[in-house]
Amino acid sequence: MKNNSENKQEFLFEKVNYKILLIGIAVIALGFILMSGGGSDDPNVFNEDVFSFRRIRLAPTTVLIGFGITIYAILKNPKKA
Repeated sequence: MKNNSENKQEFLFEKVNYKILLIGIAVIALGFILMSGGGSDDPNVFNEDVFSFRRIRLAPTTVLIGFGITIYAILKNPKKA
């Protein structure tokens, strides 16, 4: 008969790391949602909205911040105080 402590499965990260990771993924998704749209239904008409501040500056910055949050979540060691 095996000891109960041997059967206990251990996760790679702590609970805090997973929460931060989910926040980072949500920020990345928000950035891609901000980046979407701005197209034109008629191929002969150019829509200037493609070059708006939201799609050129805000959305890529949001995605990069999200990647930074996820990298922080991976590298954070909760055992260190």
